[in-house]
Amino acid sequence: MAEVARLERTRSYLAPGDVILALDRWKRYVRGPRRRLWDDCEWGNVHWYCCGNPLEGRALLDRVLLAMTPRSARELRAVLAQYDALWITPYPCLLAERG
Repeated sequence: MAEVARLERTRSYLAPGDVILALDRWKRYVRGPRRRLWDDCEWGNVHWYCCGNPLEGRALLDRVLLAMTPRSARELRAVLAQYDALWITPYPCLLAERG
């Protein structure tokens, strides 16, 4: 948590609380109804403009992982792995475009 706070203070693309907010959005998204994952990719979610896009949040977490020390990155990856495992497929939007 100390490293997350340091990154949020020192990186121009982060504001205080961004990492935990992105993690929370990703967690709630992958724990939601599985059908919604496909609907959001096929039709878009018009409510993300006010509530935040969980897919963009996950991309932000990837950027944060690259900026962290190896030890802290491992700890965050362990948390993310639990949520990523709940996602139906790594890239449902890409699969929908191919079909």
